[in-house]
Amino acid sequence: MTDVVFIHGLWVAHSAWQPWIDQFAAQGIRAIAPPWPGEDPTPAASRENGQAQAGFGLAEVTNHFADILGELDRPAVVIGHSFGGLIAQKLLGQRLASAAVAINPAPIKGVRALPIAQLRSAFPVLRNPANSGKAKALTRSQWRYGFGNALSPQESDTLWEQWSIPSPCKPLFEIGVANFAPKSPAKVDVTDTERGPLLITGGTADHTVPLATAKGAYRRYRKTFGITDFHEFDGRGHSLTIDHGWRDVADVALAWLGHRAVV
Repeated sequence: MTDVVFIHGLWVAHSAWQPWIDQFAAQGIRAIAPPWPGEDPTPAASRENGQAQAGFGLAEVTNHFADILGELDRPAVVIGHSFGGLIAQKLLGQRLASAAVAINPAPIKGVRALPIAQLRSAFPVLRNPANSGKAKALTRSQWRYGFGNALSPQESDTLWEQWSIPSPCKPLFEIGVANFAPKSPAKVDVTDTERGPLLITGGTADHTVPLATAKGAYRRYRKTFGITDFHEFDGRGHSLTIDHGWRDVADVALAWLGHRAVV
């Protein structure tokens, strides 16, 4: 049976995927959630050693996961959230994955929608160009706006305390200039008709990756013959993979994988 590799995005620890790993295991699917380069085994350790992730960009992180996929017996399904969703698309486009699920993915090159909410979510990093080579964490209030805006303040704060970690700032700067950089690491081959199936999702309440951004990525693939599907999560914010409704998101991913016969 095909394996699944989970890839998290900025500011969330890789261990936050454990409930998903358990859910997939209950369906007989083996899954792993490797850390990003420089990330420690636990959220607490990552907070203590946050600058270990500084300086890593999209190319380095993608290559890191490409090496992991290369160690598996067969091409795996990749499921990524946020920047993990962008990386999942890159790996699929490189024919290193059999299929991909991009949950509320960070924008690939060519996506032009830049809603105010998205700019505000990224502003704590992008306001200072010197942050490009650093790693930064979100404050409690920044997390509430970017991740927990569709939750109660209590749940948002609990998730921040449990899963938030510092992350490299470089990927945010890279997507900020992607449409002006011919060799941007955010570029994905959207014309490949032989790649595996792709599911892109968006949340109607997401501030970090607004629905318009997720739909913009989907439209980039629409004119090709490769299998590309879209699912909209009504009322869900950027925390949808880790909050009280994560099972609904996991069930959609599992159902789609079964529908496309890739697990």
